[in-house]
Amino acid sequence: MLDSWLHLIALAVYLGTIIGLWIMLLPATSTLENSKDKIQFLARALKLYNPIQIGALGILLFTGAFQLTDLKAAYRELFVKQLGYNLGIKLCFAFFLVLFSVYQSMGIAHRFVKRQEGGDTITSQEFGAIIRRLKSSNGLILILSLITLWFGLRLRS
Repeated sequence: MLDSWLHLIALAVYLGTIIGLWIMLLPATSTLENSKDKIQFLARALKLYNPIQIGALGILLFTGAFQLTDLKAAYRELFVKQLGYNLGIKLCFAFFLVLFSVYQSMGIAHRFVKRQEGGDTITSQEFGAIIRRLKSSNGLILILSLITLWFGLRLRS
C-alpha cells in the first residue's frame, strides 16, 4: 500500500517537474531583458530542477518494479499471457524515458550549470541552443511519460 502511494507521489512530482519546466521555467527566461540575467536565472533554476527530476524518476522506477513483483505473485503462471505484451511495451517506453530524462538533466542542464558556475562565457547563440534542446527533449519526455503511464494503467485493469 505504501509503495502505491509513494509511486503516485513520485509520478506527480516527476510530471510536475516536466510540466513546470515547460510552462513556467522556460517562458520565464524569455521575460528577462539581460542575457546575463537569463543565464544566471536558468542556471539557478536548473540546479534545483536536476536532482528533483532524476530523484523522482528513480523513485518512480523502483516503486514500479516493486509493484511489478506484486503483480507477478498475484497472476502466477498467467502473468506473461495476460500482462506480457503491455508490460513489454511499457518497459520499452520506460527505457527511452529514462534515457532522454538523463540526457536532459545531465547532458544538457547539468553541463550548462557547471559551465556557468565555472565562469565560462555562454553566448546568446549557445544559450538559445540550450533552450531549444531543453524544449525539444522536454516535449519528448512528456510524450514518453504519458505513453508509459497509459501502459502502466493498462497493467492495473
